[in-house]
Amino acid sequence: MTMADETHRHIRQLRAQAQKLAADAEHAANAAERTRLQHRAQQLESDSDQESMMAAGDIYPAQ
Repeated sequence: MTMADETHRHIRQLRAQAQKLAADAEHAANAAERTRLQHRAQQLESDSDQESMMAAGDIYPAQ
């Protein structure tokens, strides 16, 4: 497996985790838990976007 394949696999995993957490947040009965899950999902999406940009050759991480 090449480094690019590994990077793409990791990005897909981050996005899948983010989608699962977002879905879990929609079903959370507790408002605090819902907010926590939403923030974690957003962070994972941001991380996956940043890794994707860097893998594509953008040398500057997103701010």
